[in-house]
Amino acid sequence: MTDANILSVEELTVRFGAVTAVDGVSLTVAPGERVALLGHNGAGKSTLFKTVLGFLKPAAGRLSIGGVIPGSDAARRAVSYLPEQVAFPKALTGAEILTHFARLKGVSPKAALPLLEVVGIADAARRAVGTYSKGMRQRLGLAQALIGAPRLLLLDEPTSGLDPVSRREFYDVLEASSRAGTAVLLSSHSLSEIENRIDRIAILAKGKLRAEGALSDLSRRAGLPIRIRIEAAEGRVEAVHAYLGGERVNGRSVVVTCRAEDKVAALARLAELGSDVADIDIALPDLDDVYRHYSGLTVEGATQ
Repeated sequence: MTDANILSVEELTVRFGAVTAVDGVSLTVAPGERVALLGHNGAGKSTLFKTVLGFLKPAAGRLSIGGVIPGSDAARRAVSYLPEQVAFPKALTGAEILTHFARLKGVSPKAALPLLEVVGIADAARRAVGTYSKGMRQRLGLAQALIGAPRLLLLDEPTSGLDPVSRREFYDVLEASSRAGTAVLLSSHSLSEIENRIDRIAILAKGKLRAEGALSDLSRRAGLPIRIRIEAAEGRVEAVHAYLGGERVNGRSVVVTCRAEDKVAALARLAELGSDVADIDIALPDLDDVYRHYSGLTVEGATQ
C-alpha cells in the first residue's frame, strides 16, 4: 500500500460471528478521486464504511487513511461521514449546528458558517432545524461533513430526499471539493444519477469486490453490446431488416447489437443503406448494465 492514497484497503475481511460481511476486499481512493461503491443491500457497503470510520475491527487485512489507522485522532480529523438519514437537535438553528461541529473539529465557526451558503441554505441559518425539510437537513449534513476540508468524504445515499435540482447542486459541491483534493467514496442506488459524476466504480456482492475500474473499462471487460436503433425511411423497413437482421420494433425501426470493437464496421454497413435510413440512435452500455453484469457473478466468476 502507498500513503499517496487517502484510503488504502488491502485484503480486508470483517466478520460478525460466523457471517463474513466483507471478504478480502482491496480498494484505494486517491486525493481528488470520486469512487462509487455499489452493491445490493447486505453487500458489505455499510460494513466497509464503519470499518473506515473505526467503528469495526477487521478480522484480517489492512486499512489506512492517509497512512494512519482508522479511529485514531489523525484519521478522525481526515474523514467526514454523511449518512443517508441525518439527525440534528430540532431546537437548534442551522448556524448553531455548524458552530457546534466546527468547535468539535477544532475549526473556527467563522470559517465553517459560509458552508451554509455553499450548500444553499444560508437563508435558513437562523431557523430551527425542526422546521427544515428532509432535503434541507441533508444539505445541512453536507455542510457539516465539509467542515475543515476533510481529506476523505464517506457518503451513504447522500441525495436521499433531494429534488432533481438540489441533487445537481449537491454534486456540483462535491465536484468542487474533489477539485480541491478531497477524496470521495460514495454509496448510491441511483445509478443513472451518479454515472457521469464519478471517476471509478467498485461493485460489491456478498461481501466480495466483484469489479473495480472506470465505467468504460468495466463495460469493455464485460463485453457488453452496443445497441443501434435504425429508423427506416417510409416503406423501407423490410429492406433494412432484410439487410441488417436484428429485431423489428414498432413497424418502422430495426434494432441491432454489436461489440464495442465492431462499432465502426457496423456504422459503415449502415452507410451502405443510404436513403433507406431516416435516423440512427446508438446506445452504449450504461452504469446500470455494468452493475447488473458484475453483481450477478458468483464467487468463482460464473454467471448465476
